[in-house]
Amino acid sequence: MHERDRLSTGITGLDEILDGGFLRERAYMITGGAGTGKTIAGLHFLTAGIDAGENALFVAFEEDPVDLAVDAEHLGFDTSDVTFLDLSPDADRFVADQSYDVFEPDVVEGSGITSRIVEAVEETDPDRVFVDPLTHLQYLAPDEYQYRQEVAGFVQYLTDAGATVLFSAQAAVEGERATLEYLCDGSIKLAHASKGRTIEVTKLRGSDFISGAHTVRITDGGMSVFTKLSPDAYGRDRESRTVSAGVDELDELLHGGIEGSTVTVVSGPSGVGKSTTATQFASAAAARGERAVFYLFEETRDTFVRRSEGVGIPIGDLEADGSLAIEEIESLSISPDEFAKRVRTEVEERDAEFVVIDGISGYRLSIRGDESELIRELHALGRYLKRMGVSAIFVDDLDSVTGDFEPTSSNISYLADNLLFLRYLEAYGELRKAIGVLKKRTGDFERTLREFEIRADGVHVGEPLTGLRGILTGTPEWGGDSPFGPHAAGDTDGSSDRAADAGEGTDWVDGPDAADGAGRSGPPE
Repeated sequence: MHERDRLSTGITGLDEILDGGFLRERAYMITGGAGTGKTIAGLHFLTAGIDAGENALFVAFEEDPVDLAVDAEHLGFDTSDVTFLDLSPDADRFVADQSYDVFEPDVVEGSGITSRIVEAVEETDPDRVFVDPLTHLQYLAPDEYQYRQEVAGFVQYLTDAGATVLFSAQAAVEGERATLEYLCDGSIKLAHASKGRTIEVTKLRGSDFISGAHTVRITDGGMSVFTKLSPDAYGRDRESRTVSAGVDELDELLHGGIEGSTVTVVSGPSGVGKSTTATQFASAAAARGERAVFYLFEETRDTFVRRSEGVGIPIGDLEADGSLAIEEIESLSISPDEFAKRVRTEVEERDAEFVVIDGISGYRLSIRGDESELIRELHALGRYLKRMGVSAIFVDDLDSVTGDFEPTSSNISYLADNLLFLRYLEAYGELRKAIGVLKKRTGDFERTLREFEIRADGVHVGEPLTGLRGILTGTPEWGGDSPFGPHAAGDTDGSSDRAADAGEGTDWVDGPDAADGAGRSGPPE
């Protein structure tokens, strides 16, 4: 359909759902319970027409136009050029001589309402008409058949006059809703539930549309619609590249780094260094001139900046020169659709090339649904970023500190092109950390684990822990000299000799059940 055949609804997100807006000279229905935003959507529709130089008519069956104009002004709408047809009840109707006790309502009111509508249409010659609510005609018709005929005739009259019509309807029983849907060219449903406000297009004759329930936000500026992310609708070419972490040993672990346009999950228990690792990657990307964005779901911006600079990562400088952006997200006040819109803005309007989501646990709170919904949303977001040539890191917090190894929470491993994990180790009564790669979809990687440390001058990754086994359980066994304990290289205080003189073994697991039968565990199998 050509652009000229479309009319904007006045709501950017809704236009996107409708593939550009309403088709001209068609009739559309918007339904929903009280307070869901039907009238606000109508005001957007009419004032968008005024802004485009069109004529707009508001047919008000229930609310006084004076009150409507006042409410509209508070929401930022200028309705001074909108024509209002007031068909709402007033005090005079209560004491009027005409009585429903004697006549049917259609006899008392029907002809008068019709003549007033015709007069308003002829005087205004509207391009857009909003009827609020059309279901009021039901009370003026003696039966269902007559009501259906009245609605069909009314809508046909307006479209024949060259108008595009939007009419509201209260949430009704299935039969009535089906009747109105049959008579219109498109149907939009508004809802307000515990998870928040939503909008859904259930019918759009002659056009494609984005299905599903999308997020609605009503503020002092009116209605905003955030479309559900459809990743396959997006894409752009990006040259193949390798993304370095800026730490040589970490790049060695990844055989050069991670591939661009991939999703990396960095997982591990609380405090092990996941966020700092993700920050290292993001800061290295920003230093190379790739715009990076860090979304904080679980930490304040000030804490994040202070912590990062405390370990030698110059986040403040990178943010100041515009190469890195930091957004603090309140999980309980944002929906996945709203968050996806923020990401899209950074990617499509500001050309972000590296995105970090820290972390999945906080993002989960914004879902307010089951785990399957979390996986669907993360899948869509990750796929969108990859199709747009963006490298992404999702930080995943695991509950277990030691014990059975779980690579990710919520079974999200399949979403990751690369899976980098960090673990705690207990060595000689001290907690140490190790880092390893479990998966790299587009290339090879080092199969060994390395010691991991965060110091005042940044992230440090040690040599491969080639003689160690059982790291993933958190209680490792050593088959040679331990780099952690009293036989570690660089021991200068004589502890190694004292340990040997005392008959202490060189391994972490001693006793008669050790693998070589000599009070020490044997070499790794």
